Amino acid sequence: MAAGHVAPSREEDASRGLEGEISRERGGLGPGRAWREAGPAGAATTAPAQLRDATMEHITIPKVENVKLLDRYAAKRSANGTLYLTATHLIYVDVSAEVRKETWILHHHIASVEKLPLTPAGCPLLLRCKNFRVAHFVFGSEREGHAVYTSLLKLSQPVKPDELYAFAYNPKSSKDSRESGWKLIDLRADYRRMGIPNEYWQITEANKNYEVCSTYPPDLVVPKTASRTTVVGSAKFRSRGRIPVLSYFYKENNAAICRCSQPLSGFSARCPEDEQMLQAISQANPGSPFMYVVDTRPKLNAMANRAAGKGYENEDNYANIRFKFIGIENIHVMRSSLQKLLEVCEMKAPSMSDFLAGLENSGWLRHIKAVMDAGIFLAQAVEREKASVLVHCSDGWDRTAQVCSLAGILLDPFYRTFKGLMVLIEKEWMSMGHKFSQRCGHLEGDPKEVSPVFTQFVECVWQLMEQFPCAFEFNERFLLEIHDHAFSCQFGNFLGTCHKEREELKIYEKTHSLWPFLLEKKQEFRNPLYKGFTAYGTLQPNTFPFSFQFWCGMYNRFDKGMHPKQSALDHLLNCLRQKTELEENTTKLENVGQRPPDLSRPFSEDPGARRATEKTSAEPPRSPQADVPSEDPELPEQRSCLDPSHLRVAGTAVPPLPTSAAGTFRPGPGAAWNTRGLAPLGTGPGPGTGRPPGRPRPPPREVTGSNPGSSGERARVSVSPIGLAADYRGGGGEREVAPPSRPSAPRGRAPRLLRPPSPPQHPAQGSAPRGLGTD
Repeated sequence: MAAGHVAPSREEDASRGLEGEISRERGGLGPGRAWREAGPAGAATTAPAQLRDATMEHITIPKVENVKLLDRYAAKRSANGTLYLTATHLIYVDVSAEVRKETWILHHHIASVEKLPLTPAGCPLLLRCKNFRVAHFVFGSEREGHAVYTSLLKLSQPVKPDELYAFAYNPKSSKDSRESGWKLIDLRADYRRMGIPNEYWQITEANKNYEVCSTYPPDLVVPKTASRTTVVGSAKFRSRGRIPVLSYFYKENNAAICRCSQPLSGFSARCPEDEQMLQAISQANPGSPFMYVVDTRPKLNAMANRAAGKGYENEDNYANIRFKFIGIENIHVMRSSLQKLLEVCEMKAPSMSDFLAGLENSGWLRHIKAVMDAGIFLAQAVEREKASVLVHCSDGWDRTAQVCSLAGILLDPFYRTFKGLMVLIEKEWMSMGHKFSQRCGHLEGDPKEVSPVFTQFVECVWQLMEQFPCAFEFNERFLLEIHDHAFSCQFGNFLGTCHKEREELKIYEKTHSLWPFLLEKKQEFRNPLYKGFTAYGTLQPNTFPFSFQFWCGMYNRFDKGMHPKQSALDHLLNCLRQKTELEENTTKLENVGQRPPDLSRPFSEDPGARRATEKTSAEPPRSPQADVPSEDPELPEQRSCLDPSHLRVAGTAVPPLPTSAAGTFRPGPGAAWNTRGLAPLGTGPGPGTGRPPGRPRPPPREVTGSNPGSSGERARVSVSPIGLAADYRGGGGEREVAPPSRPSAPRGRAPRLLRPPSPPQHPAQGSAPRGLGTD
């Protein structure tokens, strides 16, 4: 950092490490430093040479000054600053604010770049991002605006997979750390947790070399009675070879949820092996005489596919099945619905009727309800009717993934934990072949393949969290972080379309896994209302229209003026953070065997009192709870556990206050202490005040510290060269303890100390030391 460079305070935005407002503590971002990127936990990474070479040719102008960033809700508050284009980010540095801010936008997050008509103010450029940020820049000249426009078009749409950020991202971790990160999620362990293999189900190696289905993983769970001939024959009758395989096993009643693709039935085609496969699934649940076959498509769409030689199962050809259509629309309808929703979100000053009408016309919440209804049907069929269910859509990697994963969350509390949701996404989305590369638009390709399928699943989980706020271990920010990284291409988890393609791209050797990064920030993502793993069984959400809410935290996340000024989640997380700090401080004190200073007793510099104090401190250490409680009911009993060495001033540790050889706190000469708090007396010039007579008192410094013996309390202490004044903030409100205004004791005479009424007698202390008086 250059000399004279002052780092302002850090202000993070909701994207948590990918883009947002970050302080200047990472150094100035001139052209010579523009290649340095921000990794997780503040780690600095450098874009490798091959990525710089591949992207440098797209950057025609790396730095543009005097660029305005407009606020669409308050045009007068537009920012003025400098825009940088780097190998991986667009960085905007606002120099007009009192504290300089930096806005980082990842190139892969940019969904579209629109060059608007020239205005008297300059050349406008509108960026819409996949995480629903909208950035409106105005350049001073048309030449600069056009140069940035053409550069962003190339940078936001890589052509080859090796141009993705994940292949350049380097968090400075070892090879062993990267490999262990990929081994964090073990799908076989999840099957074992469900009780598989068992007498009904087995893990087959029929797809070990992707011989049966190229978009399925090598390990598949099929009925034990299904032979290899049955598996291979069924694959030939299913679209893209995606045979019926196990998704979730409900071991309480042996019911199962299976998934596959549509059959190639046309109007009359049959396949004996496919019929045997469904019969084997039904027989694997001896407690039910039938099984459901659920087609998540609207019936009209499924009938249209029959004309193309595909379609759905004929109940006359399959024994003991009950067929049902759900009616979730296809990817094209969902893409159009999201676009209409975002148009409503971008309205500058809508009336209530305009907003509600736009939300209704988008149909977005109606589609969310359809996905939720399908998941609830699966969960109820498995738990209440004890029936197995086979689910498919067209190819079995979009709507099928939504419904199966949502049913798992409803049925199994494990999937409502941090680790469980990671396992669920790996199992139902990544390994089973959801086309993240196409649906998220990672590479340049057909825009009609882009669709918010995964976004809908994330919102369904959020809707459940709104109805059951105590049933999930994680909070809303965890969902937003996962959603951001599905588009960021920073980690390898969401790259490619299936397990085979990820192996061909060498994702596991060249990139890093997202899950260890999220677990490092676990405290930030924890739900403070979570009641534990066993508090809730199967969730039974309400799907009446009034139960669904517009998710402002997702679609208007970056419009800070639209959010409430007070956040209950932030407050609860701060309380948990303070509690953790207090527990850590208590543990440190107990581990070192140091007894906290007993501030309920008066201190004196009298030699007899010194010996009595040192004798007391030489006793075996006691826990904070062993201290004699105060007789003042207004003060917490644990106030004596405030360790001055734990105080910090503006993030810097305060030098430890003087202690005796035994570790007992000792005031300086001439200091007198009010035993009702931490207020030193003797405010005038004299011995121990630290300043000569006649010199004005320096202003106090504010110190914040944790009381390791208090439950959820904080102490605010004003420190000056003559002593301390403490303010405890507990559950009962705020209490100010300040030193009274009185002259200090004359030189050569010990000051009189305040003493609480009816002080407790300590065995080691005996009677009050000589020289103590009472007021």
